[in-house]
Amino acid sequence: MPPPPLHRTLAATGPLTGGVTVPGDKSISHRALMLAALAVGESRIEGLLEGEDVLATAAALRAMGARIERGAAGDWRVWGVGVGGLLQPGQALDMGNSGTSTRLLMGLVASHPITATFIGDASLSRRPMARVITPLSVMGADITASPGGRLPLMLRGACPAVPIRYTLPVASAQVKSAVLLAGLNTPGITSVIEPVPTRDHSERMLAGFGAALTVEDSPEGRIISITGEAELRPQQIVVPGDPSSAAFFMVAASIVPGSDIVIGNVGMNPTRTGLITALRLMGADISEIDAREVGGEPVADLRVRHAPLTAITVPPDLAPSMIDEYPALFVAAAFAQGTTRALGAEELRVKESDRIAAMATALGAIGARVTEHRDGLEIAGTGGEPLPGGATVATLLDHRIAMSLAIAALHCRAPVTLDDAAPVATSFPDFFSRLDALAGNGV
Repeated sequence: MPPPPLHRTLAATGPLTGGVTVPGDKSISHRALMLAALAVGESRIEGLLEGEDVLATAAALRAMGARIERGAAGDWRVWGVGVGGLLQPGQALDMGNSGTSTRLLMGLVASHPITATFIGDASLSRRPMARVITPLSVMGADITASPGGRLPLMLRGACPAVPIRYTLPVASAQVKSAVLLAGLNTPGITSVIEPVPTRDHSERMLAGFGAALTVEDSPEGRIISITGEAELRPQQIVVPGDPSSAAFFMVAASIVPGSDIVIGNVGMNPTRTGLITALRLMGADISEIDAREVGGEPVADLRVRHAPLTAITVPPDLAPSMIDEYPALFVAAAFAQGTTRALGAEELRVKESDRIAAMATALGAIGARVTEHRDGLEIAGTGGEPLPGGATVATLLDHRIAMSLAIAALHCRAPVTLDDAAPVATSFPDFFSRLDALAGNGV
């Protein structure tokens, strides 16, 4: 039986002030665990996101032989099995709500001589896996999926797998990463061509662990190639703060009058900063403090002050670098002056929920004027005035929908109730307590 929904009501609180940190980057946390599990020896990870999605990855890797422990100070230690050393799991791998865990682990298993069954919750079981199944099948993996290429699915790895040269049909860092991870234990050179650049955490981390990896630009796009049968070296990794989690505080401070906050240690990888670019185009006051590099990734502290926002047409080429942040952007648009057009993001239809439809419905319920399109939303903003609020809105088991609506509620005339706030734990377990602290409500 699934747990009962966790209703939560939020109301306007006045300015947000002070400092806040966000959990470790989810994308980097997944990859750090996976590559550490394939290195020979002990790796240490600081700042790992301890949300349900990342813990699902850790549990799956333990089931396949890696030893993973959390230290008392919150650091993590991983003793890897070596590339090619994954063991047959004794039971199905439960991915919970994590699409990243599922697709990347499918890549890992695809070139090992083991069979794994992947299961997930109701939301994950609706998400398409065909985009990963296709290239991994070409590499030799035998994959039996549920109708529509969905979970549950069984994957029988190929050993040896077949190296491929694969052009991504859609911009997807998860598909790119799955093929590269499969290539780790595949003899020869496996290449992925991405016509549109996507987040490059996998490339950075694979190189850091010692994989023979090259990246080159070509008329076809970026070509990322990995030489298989790799030997990975254990690493000490510091995970920066997740820009996708920081997004909610950036938008909250931008829309609530009088706000002035500093978000510490935010990852500033250029493949992840599309929302900052879009908000600045709208007039947001976001400044970078103490820009630096941590663990091979650029980071900075972000000071965000309330500013009047003006509607824009969001450049479609920003989509790959802010695909997870569109729900937060939709909230910013609801309070801007004029009509914002945020299109070119059809990928939102196949996230944890249909985020286009979910945000159109929820924002409409609290009084925003929204027009839904196939690939995004058109939102007529209030010019900075509060929205009416006063509704119960559906989060659809989607953590980013829940957090986006929570920040919208901070500038509504009447309280807004989330029908289920529990999914927030998948990526940001302390979100509400940290939001309360900024609002002066204590922790």
